Amino acid sequence: MELIIGLISGAVGGNVAGGLFKNINQGTLMNSLAGIIGGGLGGTLLGMLGMGGMADGGMDIASILGQVASGGVGGGVLLAIVGAVRNMMNK
Repeated sequence: MELIIGLISGAVGGNVAGGLFKNINQGTLMNSLAGIIGGGLGGTLLGMLGMGGMADGGMDIASILGQVASGGVGGGVLLAIVGAVRNMMNK
């Protein structure tokens, strides 16, 4: 369940970041793919560090919100990295 929440919130985070920052926007499909990968990685890494929300194994609302936040941020960060690399390659 933890991974699914991270993947979905990562896709949303990637699209939100693409909508907010037009210079890193790669289109809906690429934003979603980068977000899904970033959300999965971000949620997993923060979970391993004990900050991912569900590190204690609980399914309370605070744990779920923590996982949504870490997945969304991970998706947005990976989209920013992909956008910056693609912008540098186009110059």
